[in-house]
Amino acid sequence: MKKSIPLLLLWLIFAAPLAFAAEGDNAAPAAKPAYQPTSTKLDRAAFDALLANPEQLLVIDLRRPDEISSIGGFPVYLNIQAADLEKSLAYIPKDRSIVTVSNHAGRSGKSADLLASKGFKVAGYVGAQYYEAEGGTLTKIVPPPPKPAAEK
Repeated sequence: MKKSIPLLLLWLIFAAPLAFAAEGDNAAPAAKPAYQPTSTKLDRAAFDALLANPEQLLVIDLRRPDEISSIGGFPVYLNIQAADLEKSLAYIPKDRSIVTVSNHAGRSGKSADLLASKGFKVAGYVGAQYYEAEGGTLTKIVPPPPKPAAEK
């Protein structure tokens, strides 16, 4: 009996890591692959070429107002939150080429695909920060300073 206890303990020491390793394989589900847009991702040159004809273009910026004011945006755009895009389709003209914008092109890629699937003329999508990194200039609107207490 005294010899079997050390053998049992030795067996548990070596078997326990194997049991936990087998359990760990099934513990975490596989990560969902990132969405890959089918629309065209525009670089700075392609987007600048489209901006040269503003009467034929509609830029839809999908970012929140605080993102646009802190990072910067483009001179003229329609701002629709990505979550509200499908509810706003009736207000988007179909006679212009559309470019969707977000910070790093994640939201804009998905939105460009959505618009294309609904029959809109989508020229592509762009990330504002990638555009700026490629040498493009973003328009930054500086909010006015608060009024002094006496003027209120």
